[in-house]
Amino acid sequence: MPNASKHLIELETRFWQSILDQQTDVALELLDEPALMVSAHGPMKFDHAGYRKMAEHGSMILKSFEFSDMEAHFPDDTTAIVTYRVRQRLARRDDNGTTTQEMADTSTWIRKGGQWKCVMHTETSMDR
Repeated sequence: MPNASKHLIELETRFWQSILDQQTDVALELLDEPALMVSAHGPMKFDHAGYRKMAEHGSMILKSFEFSDMEAHFPDDTTAIVTYRVRQRLARRDDNGTTTQEMADTSTWIRKGGQWKCVMHTETSMDR
C-alpha cells in the first residue's frame, strides 16, 4: 500500500501545517467528531467546537515541526495508524520565548464517506 501510506502521511502533514498556519477550518476538515487525544495533559475528547476553542484560544501555539521515521499501518481498509517522531517548537500565545520538544506520536485515521478522518492522536515525550 505505498500510495495509501503516502496519502495518510500527506494528511498528517497537512493537519500539522494547519496548526502551524493557524487555519482551524483546514484542521476541522480532517478531524472526526468527536475526536480523542492523549498527551501529558491526560486523555481528552472534543467536538469541532472544542477543537476550535483549543486551536484559537489555547495558551500554546506551534512555531515549527519536523517529522522523522513516519510509517502508516493499515489494520483494514477503513483504518490507518500513522506513527512518527516529531521535533516541535512551541511558544506561549502571549510570549516570544519558545521551547523545543522531541515527541513520539501516533494518529489513528478512519475512512468515513470516502474520506479519511483523524479520530485519535497520542503524543509521548522523548525528552530525557
